[in-house]
Parts: sequence; C-alpha cells; structure tokens
Amino acid sequence: MDQERAPEERRGRRGRRGAGETPVRAARRRGLRNPFTAQRAVSDDEIESLHRAALTVLENLGLVALSPEARAIFRAAGALVDEDSGMVRIGREIVEAALAAAPSEFIIRAGAAAHDLDYAPGALLFGPGAGCPNATDRERGRRPGSFRDFEELTRLAASFDAIHFLAPMAEPQDIAPALRHYAMTRCQLATSPKVAFTYSRGRAQVEDCFRMLMIGAGLDEAAFRAEPRTYTVINTNSPRQIDRSMAEGIIDHARWGQVSVITPFCLLGAMAPVTVAGALTLQHAEALAGVTLAQLAAPGAPVVYGNFASNVDMRSGAPAFGTPEHVKATLGAGQLARRIGLPWRASVGTSTNMADAQGAAETAFALWAAVLAGANMVIHSAGWLEGGLTHSYEKLILDIEMLESIAELCAPFEADEAARGLDAIAEVAPGGHFFAAAHTMTRYRTAFHEPIVAGTANLGQWTEAGAMPADARATSVWKARLAAFEPDGVSEERLAALDKFITRRTEAGGAPPGE
Repeated sequence: MDQERAPEERRGRRGRRGAGETPVRAARRRGLRNPFTAQRAVSDDEIESLHRAALTVLENLGLVALSPEARAIFRAAGALVDEDSGMVRIGREIVEAALAAAPSEFIIRAGAAAHDLDYAPGALLFGPGAGCPNATDRERGRRPGSFRDFEELTRLAASFDAIHFLAPMAEPQDIAPALRHYAMTRCQLATSPKVAFTYSRGRAQVEDCFRMLMIGAGLDEAAFRAEPRTYTVINTNSPRQIDRSMAEGIIDHARWGQVSVITPFCLLGAMAPVTVAGALTLQHAEALAGVTLAQLAAPGAPVVYGNFASNVDMRSGAPAFGTPEHVKATLGAGQLARRIGLPWRASVGTSTNMADAQGAAETAFALWAAVLAGANMVIHSAGWLEGGLTHSYEKLILDIEMLESIAELCAPFEADEAARGLDAIAEVAPGGHFFAAAHTMTRYRTAFHEPIVAGTANLGQWTEAGAMPADARATSVWKARLAAFEPDGVSEERLAALDKFITRRTEAGGAPPGE
C-alpha cells in the first residue's frame, strides 16, 4: 500500500485525518489503462511476414523439447517428433488451433480484490526487477542475495501502489535450493495481498507453491484451479530449445489453471540473429511453441506472450538494454502480440553497474518503449542493475518515481468547465500572477504530482540540506519505508498452517530443483 499517497486507504488502519492536516493528492496507481495509441515498428504486412516466418521455423526447422512429457503431448497433437534428438516440428495448423483456444484476456486474483491483475486490452501492469542473484545499496554495498534482502525488497514492492505484483527481486542464496521456495512463498503471502510469483524449477516445487497459495487463500484444490492466482515466467533456452523444467512448468501451470508468461530470451547477435527482424522471428517462434504446449496440455489455459529482446555489445558479448534496438524489438513484439490476440509482457532493463545517469536513461527509454508498444505487463521495471545480476535498493526507488509519473499520465485529462479556468483567467489582470487566484487557492494543495525523490530546491537550499544527490535521497526513502512498513498479508492462523506445511515438507527433505 502506498502510505504517502493513498489517504483513503490509510484511514482504515490509522484513523481519520485531523481537520488541520494538509490534504494529500489522491492519485490512482492501480488498475491503470494505457492512454497512448500503440505504436508500430513496421507495417502490418511486414508483421504478417514475421508471423509466417516463425510458423515456418516451427514447421520446418523445429525446436528441441527436453521434456519427454512435452514431446508426447506434441506428438499426440500431430507434431513430428524425433525422440533421439528431442526435435519437435509443429505444423502451423496445430499452432493456429492453440491460438484460437488461448484466452485473449483474464484476471489473476490477488489476496485482496483491489490488487487483482486484469490482463485485458489496454491494461498496464508494472512489476519490479526480478531474478537477481545479488543485491546492493549505498550503505551495505553489493553482496550475494540473502533472505533479508528478499524480505526487505518484497516489503518495498508491497509499499508502493505503482508496483502491481510481487517478484523474486533478489535470490536468497543463504537458503538451500531445495527449501528456498518455502521461504520465498511464505514471505510473499505474509507481506502483502498482491499477486505472488512462483518459480518453475521442478514439478515438486511448483506443487509445493500451489499448496501454500491454497493455504494462504483458504481455498481447496477445485477453487484454486478455477481461477488464476499466481504466475510464473518461462524462459526458453534460445535458440530453439525448451528445457525440461520450463516445459513442465508450462504444463503444470496450464493444468492447474495458473498463468505462464512465456518469454524467450533473445539477445541480438548472441542467442538470436543479429537483426531485429531475425530476433523477432525466433522469439515469436519460441513463444508460439510455448503457447501451443500450454493449450495442448489444457485448452483455454491463461498465457502471456513474452518479449525480452535486445542487443549485445559485439565487442564483449555483454547484454545491452534501453538501446534503439531494444525499443524497435519491443514495438515489434507488441504488433506480433496483437496479431495473435494475446496479452503480452515487455521488459525494462539496464546494463549499468550503479544507479547513475546511464541507468536512468536506459530504464526510461525501455519503459517508454513498453508503454508506447501497448504492453500489458512490464517486468523488471524497477531496481535492475548489471543486466539483471544485481537488484539495487536505490534504483528501485528512483525507477518507481518514473512508474508513478506514468501512472499520472494514465489519469483522465480534465477539460471540463471548472478545469478550463475561465474565471481565473478573468480574475488575473494582464501581467499578473495566479498564485492567489481563487481557482489556485482551492486546488494548490493537491494540484500536482508529488515526486518521491526529485526536488525543486534552488542551489542554496539544496546545499544547506546537505547537497544530497538523487541516489542518496533514495536511500533515505527506502529506509523510511522499511521502518514504517506494516505487513498486510494473510492472517496469523493461516501463517501457522503454512508453517506446519513447511515443517512437514522440510522434514521430508524439501523439493530439490528439477524433481
């Protein structure tokens, strides 16, 4: 919950405002609808050519599916399967039938209805940077991710309404892999009613997470399967391979009625052709294969078409983000997603090593690409550093400032009689000012967006306040947020039931990845 900008929500927990308190601007940061017309990178004819090229890749070249179960599902649908190599060639009629079965929109139910995620045309959802093995902040430095980092970052994500769903922001490497998913899932459920993330790291871990989500929501298996309650991210092993755990993740999430965000990781010149069109062709083919597997496993399963395409530095091989190629690939991915009629995910990122001007520019460029491309779900939108190797506390705050600005742009543009201000214009003489106009006086306290970090102090005021740069001010923000945070997750009774489940599974050895 955004504790600075949602007074109507705070009242339920802390009492009503006193009569003399300054009003706080009520800004809507959830349930966003993108106000911009989706932009195009190429013509509709060229998008159709890319789509058909991807179908040709699947039909003639195929891709390797390392899961025997996935190969069996594809074979039963009529695909050509070579068991020796694992190669699967999928006819375009199989793909088209799967696309017809996949839902064009759906809702993921959260622990509280206010945090439900609506995957519909025009919906705009932001998630934090995820999957980072390291964490960093200005006071403690860069370090391997720990459970403390995971818990703190989860709390920060929960405290801002511009972050719409939870994610594994820093991997808690101080917990054994066979037990890690218990701590991560419990932490998400205990912290916030926002939609939780589940990894696809083996069938046993997936089912453990589902059982914990059922306990946390007070649902039986039938009710859990009836509506989406969580999501996973599926990355193909580009080029043209789906690993066993990823394929099983698609199958399991589909059969349990949960959401797979099927996202090839196509870096131009490395795991994909060096051209944007070539990378989009490969990405589209791999995503279509994943969507098809989900629909063959469970027709009507909720899926999200995923985009994560950018270029590399051809001198070092290092990934680059927020580049012109990244923008073009994002715009093209949006066109391909609209061509097949699925909700879709875009990615924001940065290759910088600290929360600096480069990181701000790359993030802003990639974020605007996602918004202008019409993405429904934007992952890695806050906190990412080093191409995803590190999650930064300061960058999280700085990036959330951008997300809140985007949310402001989603608000309706007021142009009614009162907003047009003719009375104010008439009241102020030529050459005068509007500071004391009645129109201003009734509105000034809540008229404008209030930034989290950015300031407008002049040089003298800024110097007297300590001459703090933006990242230092961001440190103060995240520390204050953590100090004031109040968990708003599941009840103590359900936490006790979760702990009982975790104890039983831990005593049985947990669930090693891949099992």
